[in-house]
Amino acid sequence: MSELYPFKFETVLKEKVWGGNALATRFNKKTTGSNHIGESWELSAITDDQSVISNGFLAGNNIEELIEVYMGDITGDQIYEKFGNEFPLLIKFIEAQEDLSIQVHPNNELAKKRHKAYGKTEMWYILECKKNSKIYTGFKNGVTKEIYEEALKNNRIEDIMNVETVEPGNAFFTPAGRVHAIGAGIVLVEIQQTSDITYRIFDWNRKGSGKEKRELHTDLALDAIDFNQNGSNKLSKLPVLNNNLNLVNCEFFNTNFLWFNKAIDKEYHFIDSFVVYICTDGEFQICWDGNTEKVIKGETVLLPAMIKEVALKPLNEASLLEVYINSVDII
Repeated sequence: MSELYPFKFETVLKEKVWGGNALATRFNKKTTGSNHIGESWELSAITDDQSVISNGFLAGNNIEELIEVYMGDITGDQIYEKFGNEFPLLIKFIEAQEDLSIQVHPNNELAKKRHKAYGKTEMWYILECKKNSKIYTGFKNGVTKEIYEEALKNNRIEDIMNVETVEPGNAFFTPAGRVHAIGAGIVLVEIQQTSDITYRIFDWNRKGSGKEKRELHTDLALDAIDFNQNGSNKLSKLPVLNNNLNLVNCEFFNTNFLWFNKAIDKEYHFIDSFVVYICTDGEFQICWDGNTEKVIKGETVLLPAMIKEVALKPLNEASLLEVYINSVDII
């Protein structure tokens, strides 16, 4: 019987000028009293924001310390060989009461060259949204570097953006280089590479807490933009009860959605990877080796790579995102 178990972590709440209070009131995040919580970092290996275990006998250790001791038993042997003690994904909940800045992230090559860091490919899963809420994602078809620079000069970036109206359950895959922004009235889950590099292009002329306009990174952004990343990328697949629905399958992560009202047996012998469960609604239990761990809406759990068989038992009905790294993509 393994001494390792499914790990929960203390969340790190981030105040943002565009944040709100939905994460505290509807997704079980411990409130700080602020009405401007924009992000809840669920699982992070970012320096100074390392996730700390909150359950079991390893509570109080951070994610890097955990991997340092248990290595591939946590992340998978191949993943450990590639990333060492650094957990390769960053999981967040985000609430946007206002539009976020239009921005872009560098790819691995550019991020390594400029910042000695990983690039940032990410995806979003929409949890809640107000009517007619929008995601800005990629440019309209036909936008060139010259058209972009002209729009930037004239403060008209919004006019050349591809805009998608969203509903709960929509997903968006945003490779590094794709210009994007989360629109007002949206709560979502973000799954991304472990990177905190963002180049802000346009911020709606908004002022920060110091009443100065927030810094833009237009020169850095220009080399990071992929002008072939345009048109729609909204994923509107309908889930089938008690069946996995694949949302994104890329070299950095594989994400499935599961909506279930009966026990589901999971076995992970086919991957050499950790698994992350993000509870998007309801409650369920993770059952393994005669043990159970309850997971409620808004919680994120890390299943160590060495635990290959679990049963997921919903309390009435639940839904979750299941995230892992495909073994064939670990090079």
